[in-house]
Amino acid sequence: MEELRKTIWDALQKNMEALGPASLLREACEYALNNGGKRLRPAICLSIAEALGQGADATPAALAIEYFHTASLVADDLPCMDDDDERRSKPSVHKVYGESMALLVSYALIAAGYACYAQNAKLVANGDQLCRLALENATYNTGLWGATGGQFLDLSPPDLSLATLRDVLHKKTVSLFEIAFVSGWLFGGGAKTSLPAVKRAASHFGTAFQIADDLSDLIKDVESGRTVNMAAVFGVEAAQRMLQEELDGYQATLQELKLDSAALISFSDACAAQLSL
Repeated sequence: MEELRKTIWDALQKNMEALGPASLLREACEYALNNGGKRLRPAICLSIAEALGQGADATPAALAIEYFHTASLVADDLPCMDDDDERRSKPSVHKVYGESMALLVSYALIAAGYACYAQNAKLVANGDQLCRLALENATYNTGLWGATGGQFLDLSPPDLSLATLRDVLHKKTVSLFEIAFVSGWLFGGGAKTSLPAVKRAASHFGTAFQIADDLSDLIKDVESGRTVNMAAVFGVEAAQRMLQEELDGYQATLQELKLDSAALISFSDACAAQLSL
């Protein structure tokens, strides 16, 4: 991960000028992008492209995913959403630059992400067709069927049934992981006919990631009154069983796709750690 994080960090710094001329808005964008984080989603994108072994460059697509993810975090932190004053132990964007500026940062980063797909299309064969497929996937997973719809359900869940919580989880968390998996596969030279299996791998991993996060945040979420948490609603043992099922499905799908590289398998290690609570 350290090597991948450095690759992504270097690419982010080189691409800062694409965010526009020096201004307070660009400064706020840079603050949001440089505010730490695991860079897991772009790392997955790059790892899939590498595992395909065709030497294709998926770096701009990886940046797009980091932009989309950061935009969603900036919006989620706003007082009208989750009302979080801190992000990764630092003041949230709206606490430093104000709510209006934070909203503009979110808009700017989403637009910059789409521009990265156009940039990546120029680096690979059949780039225009791949760009169209990647954009279709990204717009679906950032819109009402994905992250935006997931945030809406997270704020106002109609109930706390398993079906509802899985719907929230899929739209809010799996969606951005699906963008990472699909982008890495497409721009890495993977066969378009295998996209259903690629999306299935993303679903298993993203679901496992969120259940593990729910287990990790159980005490904090209960104390804060947050209700959308698998472990809080169904209990730790049930959540751990669901987590194990998703991890098994993830590894099986990686083998099906011949993507069972050490890097892609290792991404699930942190999730598996929650099985021993």
